Amino acid sequence: MLTNFAGLTSQQKIVWSRDVWQAARDQMFIKKFIGTGDNAMIQRITELTKTERGEQVLMFLVADLVSDGVIGDNEREGNEEALQSYSQIINIDLITNSVRNKGKLSDQKSVINFRETGRDRLAYWLANRVDQLALLALSGISFAYMNNGAARVGSPFPNLAFAADVSAPSSNRALMWNGSALVPSVTGSVTNAFVPSYKMIVDAVAYAKSHYIKPLMSGGKEYYVMLVQPGTLAALKKDSDYQRAVTNLALKDGQNSPWFTGGTVTIDGVVIHEHRLVYNTKGAASGSKWGSGGTVDGTRTLLCGAQALGMADIGVPEWNEKMFQYNSQSGINVDKMFGVVKPRFYSIYDKSTEDFGVLAIDHYLQ
Repeated sequence: MLTNFAGLTSQQKIVWSRDVWQAARDQMFIKKFIGTGDNAMIQRITELTKTERGEQVLMFLVADLVSDGVIGDNEREGNEEALQSYSQIINIDLITNSVRNKGKLSDQKSVINFRETGRDRLAYWLANRVDQLALLALSGISFAYMNNGAARVGSPFPNLAFAADVSAPSSNRALMWNGSALVPSVTGSVTNAFVPSYKMIVDAVAYAKSHYIKPLMSGGKEYYVMLVQPGTLAALKKDSDYQRAVTNLALKDGQNSPWFTGGTVTIDGVVIHEHRLVYNTKGAASGSKWGSGGTVDGTRTLLCGAQALGMADIGVPEWNEKMFQYNSQSGINVDKMFGVVKPRFYSIYDKSTEDFGVLAIDHYLQ
């Protein structure tokens, strides 16, 4: 079936735009973490707010109350405590990509519908790039790098309007697992002994709670989400303490346990998700990795609570078609306007400006 590239109506363009965005969102890894409220790990904001500087995308964070209030019949009016709210600007930009066929002869030789194929390929591209940028922002890694540590050569992403907002993990949110304990992160000291274990999960949760990283609430229970590399999960599965903990889950849940199904593991209030785009140094050149001499491969595991990331999602992608070469070639272009930011606030507990909802844990990756 050949694509009829007669001009689409505005309504038809909207349909194709929605189709490509729906297909992209269905393929996004981060989709499962996105919500519109402040109990979402990734808070999605779809509207602009009018401010003194014009229309901006704002994400609001509200800190805990610090005073002890009033007792007895003492005066209440005039002793109210102001809510310490923080507004985080999410800068937005357009990312765009296009596909183009070879021409009429190629169309005659193919039964592939170019418009549908273009939608599918552009949807996957869009999903993959949003995942890449979101996980890099969460990790505090510049868009000048791929998620595997390789340099992003010839890419426009380092010039995105929200690229300058990417910030390294704050001082009390940047840790390293040295094989036995969580310590302040110094990636140059990572060795192949810094292997993740069940104890790392337990200590990370304790650290997050003691530093008041806001957990996610579900069914009246508190949860954190841990994003790991497949190699990290493999190392955990080899750890005897982790094996015993998951075995206990298997005894409790039977054949529905992730031990048997291969599904997501929820253990000690942590929901573990693995994905290949979690930042690591496998693609970095020797000398640019971690450890002494930059030759040790590592990864940045992320323990995430509520509002770990803000995502501006402004409208559906814009679908446009164009003919080239005297109407013998056809092309499709898709634009998407969005932005991401890892919010920061002044922590009354750490007495410093910190990442609001994410804890970075660096360690060895086999």
